[in-house]
Amino acid sequence: MELYEGRPASAEGREDKEIRVYDLLDRLGIRYQRTDHEPADTMEACNRIDAVLGVLICKNLFLTNRNKSKFYLLMMPGDKPFRTKELARQHGLQRLSFASAEDMEKYLDIHPGSVSVMGLMNDTEHRVQLLVDEDVLKEEYFGCHPAVNTSSLKLLTKDVFDVFLPAVGHDAWTVSLEGKSGN
Repeated sequence: MELYEGRPASAEGREDKEIRVYDLLDRLGIRYQRTDHEPADTMEACNRIDAVLGVLICKNLFLTNRNKSKFYLLMMPGDKPFRTKELARQHGLQRLSFASAEDMEKYLDIHPGSVSVMGLMNDTEHRVQLLVDEDVLKEEYFGCHPAVNTSSLKLLTKDVFDVFLPAVGHDAWTVSLEGKSGN
C-alpha cells in the first residue's frame, strides 16, 4: 500500500459514490491523504491500513432504535469494544440495535463494511444522527473510508467536525464509551 496526497489521478474503475466524496472534500478545501487496498471489512484489515496512514481508523456502527424511527452513526476508536447498554445511558438512547444493510444503503448510500462519516453527505433528509466517542475527538487525525472499503483516508479531525459536517448539515453528539465488560 502506498500513501497518496488527495484524489486518484483517474476515476476509472472507481464507484461514483467514492468520487463524490473526493469532489466534496476538494470543493470544501479539505486536504486528505489516501491509500488504496483490498476490501477492508474487518478491524483486523483496518489495522494494517492504520500503519500506512499513521492513524487509528474509526469503528463506525450504524444503529437504530427498536421501531426504526431514528438512526445513528456511531464513530469510536477501532480498538474499543462496543457495549449497547453503555451507549443507551447517554442522550436518552434506548433499545438500540444494528440497522439493516437496506437502511444503510437508503440513508447513507453505503454498503456494510464501508460505512463512515463520509456517508452523511448522502443523508440529505438528516435522518441519521452522528454519535462520536470523545476519544475520537482527542486525536489530531483519524482515518475513514470514502464510501467504499477499497480506499481509506487520513483527515484532520477538526476539518471533519468544523468544515465537513456543517457543509452537509449534520452535527455530532459526543458520547463517552468505556468499553468495559459488564456494561
